[in-house]
Amino acid sequence: MIKAGKGPFRNVTPGGLHIHHVVPGVLLTIGGGFGAVASGDHGLGAYLSAVLFGVGAGLVLDEFALILHLHDVYWTEQGRKSVEIVVVTAAMVLLLLSGFLPFGVNDLSDAEQQDRLTVALNVALNFLVALLALTKGKLRMAVIGVLVPPIALFGAVRLARPESPWARRFYRHRPRARATARVRADRHDARWTAVRRKLGDWVGGFG
Repeated sequence: MIKAGKGPFRNVTPGGLHIHHVVPGVLLTIGGGFGAVASGDHGLGAYLSAVLFGVGAGLVLDEFALILHLHDVYWTEQGRKSVEIVVVTAAMVLLLLSGFLPFGVNDLSDAEQQDRLTVALNVALNFLVALLALTKGKLRMAVIGVLVPPIALFGAVRLARPESPWARRFYRHRPRARATARVRADRHDARWTAVRRKLGDWVGGFG
């Protein structure tokens, strides 16, 4: 139906780059796996993690042929994205090992955790905040914010990056907001791109 252009679903092509659904599939699978480890065998968190893992695995397996016949770009500039994902994932693992639970569940008292409605609302709210940060182009803040909600909240309330879906949708008729977003993004990139590149070269072995 997507190929035929029918139905409610369409290809995701931000900036002309086609995002295959194996990408969100991998993210959901990782998120579901981490959530399952953190939440234990029973409870709402375990059930939600199982659903995320199952949906993610389905999306990945649906494009198994794409993964099998992919083009190797690891040692190219595009391959640096793999290193960035590894670094972010390692940070999430360290946070989990430190006792953090997804979506702010660790901030709830024992009595509140017994109330399924409270847990569900807390998870939903923090998920929406992380999703908002993601749509504003703050990928790292959104991912880490799954375990540390204040980080996602910081990314959600800040101005969106100029190439993000949020900016394309809400800054289209706001030239001042677009200009400010571009200035802030350029300033941030000038300050941190070299640092991230050096870290990526060290982790990924780029010469």
